[in-house]
Amino acid sequence: MLSRHAACPDITIIIATQLCPERLDYLRELHHSLTQQTVPWEAVLAVDGADPARVPSVLADDPRVRVLALPRAVGAAAARNLALTQVRTKFVAYADDDDLLPADSLAVRHQHLTATGLGWVAGWSADLLPDGTTRTWICPTPPGRHAPGNVWTYWASPSAEIPLGQTMLLAHTELVRAAGGHGGLPQAEDFLMANGVTTLAAGELLPHVVYFYRKHPHQMTRGAQFDTFEGPAREFAFRHGQQLRAALAERPRVTSDAARS
Repeated sequence: MLSRHAACPDITIIIATQLCPERLDYLRELHHSLTQQTVPWEAVLAVDGADPARVPSVLADDPRVRVLALPRAVGAAAARNLALTQVRTKFVAYADDDDLLPADSLAVRHQHLTATGLGWVAGWSADLLPDGTTRTWICPTPPGRHAPGNVWTYWASPSAEIPLGQTMLLAHTELVRAAGGHGGLPQAEDFLMANGVTTLAAGELLPHVVYFYRKHPHQMTRGAQFDTFEGPAREFAFRHGQQLRAALAERPRVTSDAARS
């Protein structure tokens, strides 16, 4: 484990949270997993309308963690976007307040990103089950390098499995900002972020688990209202990826036509 006074970090992890009591222990465990990383990092904890005094002391006392206290709840997408304005490192990643990172999560992606010059690098995620076992999710996107816009092609339909998840990505901060961060949806906003990042720049998916997605009774996906917007949100995100890819593919031809006129 690195000292908290180690070298200046290249990576910021953005964590949006409403500090729900039933998730505070998970947040502490997420922080512990960050302390086990083998490359320097800092984090922005976006407190979405909750009392910042409830931030667990292990995070509040860690100088690598900057708390962004939002005066009212704005939702995960807006909280993450407001936190993105506070990022001062070259690269950015996202984590949910109830999940964990393997000890080599940041190092594996960071090393590959800096060595290749790609816009983004992702790894596999794995479900963390209540009994402590894990189950790797083999996403539709195959391992390897992907040209801009290629990842979306592995999303078969709005209701199908997404091609990869936003928490799997480590990306250039400027690229995430150019992609517009997380879109204005009540859920599936992370699909918009993944669409934008992977369509604007080439990247690579590594066949290596970099994220543990905790399965538990208090997940948003198990809430009574989850299904209300899931269909329309997925439809919007799917069409966003489709049309963004098409628009960028058309751009060279339009530019060439304009140059001949």
